[in-house]
Order: sequence, then structure tokens, then C-alpha cells
Amino acid sequence: MYQQLDFTLNPYNRICATENGNSIAMTAKEFDLLYFLFSHKGQVFTKEQLYEYVWGYVDVTDARNLTSLIRNLRVKIEPDPVNPKYIVIVWDIGYKFNETI
Repeated sequence: MYQQLDFTLNPYNRICATENGNSIAMTAKEFDLLYFLFSHKGQVFTKEQLYEYVWGYVDVTDARNLTSLIRNLRVKIEPDPVNPKYIVIVWDIGYKFNETI
């Protein structure tokens, strides 16, 4: 079953907004990461792959910045950031945007 998103994502004007139309302030990389994951719903990406596809980095020595960025995104878009329903972790692999959304 598909659920309705609590936000809208417009890649043309790079705006993310709540259901009520209020803009959600995001950095450029937050938007890029969210849009990338959303565009590949259900596909699991390692941290290294996300750095490669979103940032263009091939060799990443420290992926902790990505964890922080995802935590910030969850605070902005998730109804309950502690129990995310959009950006979910796939243990020992990486992250994905929930395919049932």
C-alpha cells in the first residue's frame, strides 16, 4: 500500500514544502540527497555510493558527515525522526527511501 507523503518535493525549483505549503529550509546537498533517494525508491545505497552519486566523490575516507546529513533531513521531513518512515537504514548496507511510500 502506498502512503501519502507529508511533504512535496519539486526538483525544478528545488523546493521542499510541507503539506500546508510551508517551505522546508534545506541546504543544497540535503535537497540533492533527498531527491536522489526519492528518485530511486526502494534501492539500497551504501554510504560510499551516496557520496559518489550525490557528491561526485569516488574515494571517501570518512562517511560520518553523511550520517549527520541524514539525521538533519529526518528532522526536517519525518513525522517522527526517531522512527523514520521515509529515509530508512538497511543495517550493514546503507540507506534507502521507503518503496512503500
